[in-house]
Amino acid sequence: EVQLVESGGGLAQAGESLRLSCAVSGFTLDDYNIGWFRQAPGKGREGVSCILSTDGSTYYSASVKGRFTASSDNAKNTVFLQMNNLKPEDTAVYFCAADIPTAYCSGNWYYPGGYWGQGTQVTVSS
Repeated sequence: EVQLVESGGGLAQAGESLRLSCAVSGFTLDDYNIGWFRQAPGKGREGVSCILSTDGSTYYSASVKGRFTASSDNAKNTVFLQMNNLKPEDTAVYFCAADIPTAYCSGNWYYPGGYWGQGTQVTVSS
C-alpha cells in the first residue's frame, strides 16, 4: 500500500525556518517523482517544489525559489522541504505527493492524480 505522511509543520514567525518531512512507504523514491504542494485558505492547490526520481533534479515555484530547498534521503525513504525566511503568504496546508508526471514536476503544476499525504499545516505570523 502506498502511503505518504507529512510532518514538521507548525507555527513560525516571519523570517524563521521550518523543515517538513514526507515519509513514504509502499514504494521507493527511485520509483516516482515527488512533489510538494500547498493550499492556502480559500485558494486552490499550487505546486511548490518537485524532485525528479531519475536524477534528483529539483524544481521550485517562483514564489519560493531561493528560500525553500527540497531534498531526499533514499535510505530513509523520506523527502524533505527546508523552508527558510518564511513569509506570512507561505501560510498553507502543505502536501507531498508521488507519481507526478515529469512535465508537471518540472513546471510545478498542480497534478490532481498520484498519491497524496494528508497534509501538514504551516502558519507564519508577521
